[in-house]
Amino acid sequence: MKQTFTQLRSYERSVQLLMVNQFTINLGFYMLMPYLAAHLSGTLGLAGWLVGLVLGVRNFSQQGMFLVGGTLADRLGYKPLIVAGCVLRTVGFATLGLVDSLPALLAASAATGLAGALFNPAVRAYLAADAGERRVEAFALFNVFYQAGILLGPLVGMVLTGVDFRITCLVSAGIFALLSVVQIRALPARTAQDRGERTAEGRESVLAQWRGILANRPFLLFSGAMIGSYVLSFQVYLALPLEVRRLGGEGEFGTAAVAVLFAVSGLSTILGQTRVTAWCRARYEPGQSLILGLAVMGLAFVPLLVATAVPVPESGMGLWLLAAVPPTLAALLLAIGTMIAYPFEMDTIVRLSGDRLVATHYGLYNTICGIGITLGNLLTGAALDAAREAGMPALPWISLCALGGACAAALYGLHRTGRLATPAPQSVAV
Repeated sequence: MKQTFTQLRSYERSVQLLMVNQFTINLGFYMLMPYLAAHLSGTLGLAGWLVGLVLGVRNFSQQGMFLVGGTLADRLGYKPLIVAGCVLRTVGFATLGLVDSLPALLAASAATGLAGALFNPAVRAYLAADAGERRVEAFALFNVFYQAGILLGPLVGMVLTGVDFRITCLVSAGIFALLSVVQIRALPARTAQDRGERTAEGRESVLAQWRGILANRPFLLFSGAMIGSYVLSFQVYLALPLEVRRLGGEGEFGTAAVAVLFAVSGLSTILGQTRVTAWCRARYEPGQSLILGLAVMGLAFVPLLVATAVPVPESGMGLWLLAAVPPTLAALLLAIGTMIAYPFEMDTIVRLSGDRLVATHYGLYNTICGIGITLGNLLTGAALDAAREAGMPALPWISLCALGGACAAALYGLHRTGRLATPAPQSVAV
């Protein structure tokens, strides 16, 4: 950790603040969201489909508005969108803890999702701008702070929710309120023009800009190929916990084993991200690192595939080991694959944008991957159900391994044909 903070101090103040901001954003978010469903169904007594509706509205408003948030960031500047997102999430989280009517809950949920759509593309574009030539290393360090917030947030939320969920909401809202004030006072203003983009872009219509991005074939192909990485990494929240509970049950062991999955994923990133990135930079081109990362993520499900060939003990230590060890190994390999790919992924988006409308590119990328995650999780859930019904437990793991292999192969094709390289400067319509 000392090395992490030493590296952090080597960046200028704006980059340091963005790192700490992201940690705080994730802390405030993850101390509340894992416990929201239980509050809605338990304390408020909402039906299951209504709980799903409230949570789905948040996800839809965020994924659906990423492109708009990125476009606004490129037009209005990164700082206003970051601050607006934090203020909006302050209001949304406070409302979730203070209201019990369905319309108010839906509005609050939509506000928290829109908040993420406003600040996420802006934060990444701002970081890319101010990190300069050290962009890859900066995104590696950014992921350390990102994962630290995810790891610590649920622990803080568990303590507060044990007292009262409303306290969790208000504390989380207070964190975002404080974050808003700090950014208003301390975060320097940055605009697309500060990046050296031509002022003529300010006169280009939004639709013309979007058409230009949609005509950027290498960027769209890269976005499509990277969907698999998000589907695979999301299985830490979907397929792996389900597998643990399928074998280990819903009791204390199952709960503890699932907690270990998250701890392994988060701690390995916090401790290893910067070292993994330095190792990859010394040996591989960015495209090769992306291929390697996706390949490792696909191989992450091999331990689960192998475990399906082992007879399932009826009880005892053998059953617990079978329920916990393969999913934990899978979580660790997924974390390693993500560590390899993530910094180069963020850097590649900037390069494929031609250093133009970077926040808008991040916004569209997030939307494409978000849609892919939704579809991928539906198919993964269907594969898990089909595996149980057909008595073929290996089916979902074979499918996920194949997905990782297919995405790695797609990236290999893009790399070999030079489509992951920086494009030639694009003309600007005026």
